[in-house]
Amino acid sequence: MFIDALGEFRSDWLLAGKAETTIDFYVNLLHVLGAENPSPSLHTVKTWVGAAATVPIRRKRAQAVRAFGRWSESIGDNDFPWWRNLPVPTEAERPQPTATQADFDVGLNVLSSCRDRAVLSVLWGCGLRRSEVANLAVSDVNVTDGMMVVRSSKTGKPRVVPMPPSTVRSVRRHLRGWNEQSLFALTTNGIRLMLRRNGLLPAHAWRRGWAVHSLRSGVSEVSVRSAAGWSSGAMVARYTRALSAELAMDEFQRSWKQFGHVDA
Repeated sequence: MFIDALGEFRSDWLLAGKAETTIDFYVNLLHVLGAENPSPSLHTVKTWVGAAATVPIRRKRAQAVRAFGRWSESIGDNDFPWWRNLPVPTEAERPQPTATQADFDVGLNVLSSCRDRAVLSVLWGCGLRRSEVANLAVSDVNVTDGMMVVRSSKTGKPRVVPMPPSTVRSVRRHLRGWNEQSLFALTTNGIRLMLRRNGLLPAHAWRRGWAVHSLRSGVSEVSVRSAAGWSSGAMVARYTRALSAELAMDEFQRSWKQFGHVDA
């Protein structure tokens, strides 16, 4: 049965540097599939995918099967020879809020404490997830070199994230007289409530805004992926799809100036 290979599938996924949370979710779904259909066919898998209550779960089921099929084919087992013919259900994209520099400026005026301003500066200037901000320790931040270490993320791997000068200044001001080991002494829910209480966008909107602002400012996609902790360009594309034409215009205009393609 294909479920006997799920352990090796998971190990190879992690060795490739992909997200642990994603593979664990896929493996759990595939165990459910195996319990219902030990030797599934394309027809039975289509039925299983379609039986899910919501489009997002139908998508995840199909993606799990296709990911396993692709891997199985790559090692020569070919448990799901039909995996390419399994469609992934489409999901209408809902507009997602994306923070801007103007939103950040408003936030700094609204927030009253140095700590809360520093939290917002890290969200906007570094693109961290809410959980990553909550888990930061004072020892993770180097204001002299302008960088911080994110020791725990969705991929399970630590990463170094640059801090812009404005974030360095906010964090430095916050640390004056701060005696906690935790950088902010806030839980993920505490950060959420702080943003909501002050009428500010949720944390993920700041992460999206950071990605868009970085690309628009000329930061390469590779560097954005590295700082964000993304293993592929899929999340960059997802975050910036709605603004892709505007980003393309910015990039071309910079290249025209660089190579002298301007009106005399």
